[in-house]
Parts: sequence; structure tokens; C-alpha cells
Amino acid sequence: MISLFGRRKAASQKNNPLSGLSVPPGAGLLTCRVLDPVSEPVGNAEFTVSDSQGRKVLSGETDPFGGVAAMVPVGEYRVAVSADSFSPYRASATVAEGGALASLGDITLQAAASLPLPSPGEWEIEPAHSRIGFVARHIGLARVYGRFDNFAGAIRIGDAIEDSAMHVVIDAASIDTNVQMRDNHLRSGDFLDVENYPTMEFYSDRFQHRGGNTWLITGALTLHGVTRTVAMEATYGGVRVGMENETRAAVRATAELHREDYTINWQTMLARGIAVVGSSIKIELEIQIVPKGTELQFK
Repeated sequence: MISLFGRRKAASQKNNPLSGLSVPPGAGLLTCRVLDPVSEPVGNAEFTVSDSQGRKVLSGETDPFGGVAAMVPVGEYRVAVSADSFSPYRASATVAEGGALASLGDITLQAAASLPLPSPGEWEIEPAHSRIGFVARHIGLARVYGRFDNFAGAIRIGDAIEDSAMHVVIDAASIDTNVQMRDNHLRSGDFLDVENYPTMEFYSDRFQHRGGNTWLITGALTLHGVTRTVAMEATYGGVRVGMENETRAAVRATAELHREDYTINWQTMLARGIAVVGSSIKIELEIQIVPKGTELQFK
């Protein structure tokens, strides 16, 4: 099975924008374009094509223009499309002989229903069920995963969530990648320089709803004595009642940093000019918050 994203052309119809691609006997082309409710293309939406028995035939993501083109054997199929902030879409399609297009046309995704938001007031990060982690590239090949073990944060939820604010402080020396020698190097003047910059801080008062349960949180990150604007893509997980009858809310967020932006310029190269440590660092947060002053026996 072959999945195509507008890079090649296909076989039969005269006005077919994919004309020119040879379609093998017993196969056909399945196409569609995925749009949001205001007719903008949804890039990187996930799609799955299954046969009549429910077996997955292929899967992938839409191109930057929301397009999908897939070559599959002749038959009956179910197509499922999903994307963050939108309700899943499902449809049936029949792929016929002769290279004729089986087009679902424009698929318009509908915004997903949003989960109830936390009550206005003062909240704080519950560290026992939260994680601040990162992923860095090592020698252009493997990934190194790490975390910060000590941190604290306060969140003020406004009457409108857009009027909220948050402040997080991280103990830089608590970095942990499960390798002591590496951690000591990361604490040194080559990287975090924890002796001179013992904490990292993030402050934000800009919460933008992106649809469904996704948000964009934009704020200022101070790291290594330098402050830069950072945008975090956040997915809200809702509110639950915990084991001690406490109220909890959860958020997952990601961001990408570049070491050079914070004057962390240590660079050692391998013989072929490959950096030992990559420039880009992916930040991953799994955060649970509770109302300020919540007393917990089992954390």
C-alpha cells in the first residue's frame, strides 16, 4: 500500500491532478482534503484506512494543505480522521478498478466539546503527581531523557480562563538524567551553571484557547540569566476528585527551546562535525494542580 501527499501524479482521469502515476491492476486511489470549521486546511491530522473486516490497511498524517492520497487495492474501506481539538470523523469509501479516483472531497472536522474548566481561584502544582522533563539529541542519533526533581508553581485561575496567570520555579541543580557524571556536567558552567543561576522561572499571563481542550500558553522563561518568550502547546485533561476527596486538574504541555537563545553555547563536535549535544531541547510537562492550601496525606 502506498500513501501519497501531493508529491506525485496519478493515472486516469483527464482533469485528475494526480494523472500520470501508473496505478497497478487491482488498485485504485483514495483521496480527500481535511478542513477545519472555517475551511482552513488541517495539516498533520491523523488518518487510518481500514478494510471491510476492520483490519488497518494504512495510516499516516495529512500534508500541510490537509491533503491525503492513498493507493490501495480495490475494495470497500472505512476512513477515520482525527486531530487535536476536533471530533473524530469516519466515512466509507469504495475504491474501483482502472485507477479512477475514490474521492471523499473536502472533509470538515467539527470542534470537539471542551471539558469543564477549573474553578476560579488560587491553585498550586502538586509535585508528587507532576513531572517536568526534557528530551535532547545526543550525537545526532539517540535521545537523552531527563527531568527536574524539585519545582513549585502557583496558578491563578481567572473568572475567564484567558485572565489566568502562572508562575513556576525550578531548582536547576535537581536535573536528573540517570547518569551522575552527565548530570554533574549539566550543572557546571558549560551548561546550566547552577552556582550562578540556581533556578529557572516561567511566568505567563497569556492563555489562548485553540479549540476543544487545547490551549497556547505564552510566557517568559528565565534560564541561565536570560529571559526569552516561550509558547507552550497545552492539552487540558479535565478536573477529577482524588483519593482524599481533593479536587485536581491536569494539563500536558510541550515546548521547544534552543540552547543558544540562553547563551548555553557549549559545543563539542565529533570527527564528522556532528554535535555531541543537539541545539534543540524539547520540554515536556505533565502537571496536576490542586487548590492552594490543600493538605494531602498520600501524595
